[in-house]
Amino acid sequence: MTACAAPERATSLRPALVLAGVLLIAVNLRAAITSLGPVLSFVQADQGLSSVAASVLVSVPLIAFAACSPIAPKVAAKLGLERALGAAVLLLAIGILVRSAPPQVLLWTGTALLGVAIAILNVLLPALVKRDFPARVGPITGTYTAVQSGVAAIAAGVAVPLAGQQAGGWRLSLGVWAGLALVALGVFLPQLRRSAAAPALVRTSGAARPWTNGLAWQVTVFMGLQSLAFYVLVTWLSSIEHAAGISLVTAGFHQLLFNLSGLVGSLVCSVLIHRLPDQRPIAITGSSLLTVALTGLLVAPGIAVVWAVFAGLAGGSTLALALSLFGLRTKDYSDAGALSGMAQSAGYTLAALGPIVIGAVHDAASSWKPALGVLIVLALVQTVFGGVGFSASDDGVSGRVLVAPEA
Repeated sequence: MTACAAPERATSLRPALVLAGVLLIAVNLRAAITSLGPVLSFVQADQGLSSVAASVLVSVPLIAFAACSPIAPKVAAKLGLERALGAAVLLLAIGILVRSAPPQVLLWTGTALLGVAIAILNVLLPALVKRDFPARVGPITGTYTAVQSGVAAIAAGVAVPLAGQQAGGWRLSLGVWAGLALVALGVFLPQLRRSAAAPALVRTSGAARPWTNGLAWQVTVFMGLQSLAFYVLVTWLSSIEHAAGISLVTAGFHQLLFNLSGLVGSLVCSVLIHRLPDQRPIAITGSSLLTVALTGLLVAPGIAVVWAVFAGLAGGSTLALALSLFGLRTKDYSDAGALSGMAQSAGYTLAALGPIVIGAVHDAASSWKPALGVLIVLALVQTVFGGVGFSASDDGVSGRVLVAPEA
């Protein structure tokens, strides 16, 4: 077995400063994505994009997540964990600015760049939490997931007002979030010195083979299905409600509630995950709540506000759980990075197909009912995967028995 690199502790930093860096990075994990949906019609009109092209544009970051997640641990091994995170935050700021500039090719280029950046951040942030807060993986992960959900809701809510009535106003609405990335980079800069001491994420024998581990695949499928549901609802919830007779203004408000409820779900998960000896109740409850929400949209769309809140609570709790499992189901941060890379690569491949396939099912049937039926079936599958395992006594993906979460 190859020995894991010693933890990077060359420069002592206060936990509060490290946590501040984690939370500011989390602020940037969704804002650049959720800010696009509300102004997508403006982008289409200004750039002459078809509906298909617009759907693909929404899915570009997810495709980048799938393609780049496996290489994130290698980038960290080359640069060091902190430097890799810092470089990704800088790339995110560049990608946001490029996306907001003419000509149209930069719209696609910038979207791809910010997708690559967020993919690296998505994978490496759980590894950083595992290394620096090993006894508080669940609460810290739940907290930063809540932060990213809250800022995602704000970004979606202010996108249209920021765009205004000008033809190119969407550029300002999308570009403003580069400033948030630069703020995060500024706060994170003191931590970059730590990466000079030792390489990050040197693989152990267990971490090198998560793709052959059954528990790793269980985590991966759970991650993929909950992400698929989230991105489908981010893309199509307003359209589903509008087709049921709900005004676009009201549907937009429900979209805001959906994102805010995700914040609450993440916080609830963060409180419970280290108080329970078994994570299966959280997985089953969150997945069942999603099933109820989707069924409600199908059979009783008139009270869609209830289903939007239920879906948000489900999405926030299951995302926080999925990200926490990268740390809870591994022995060290090296293994956590490897599992995170695998789960987010395969998981986001599945999630990237969601908005496109569900949109195609709707177009083929000229109705959202068959599409909702597909989503309900997938939510039931997610519930099954959540109920099969995730107990605290499971062996980790590195083949070693894990310590139960601390109360």
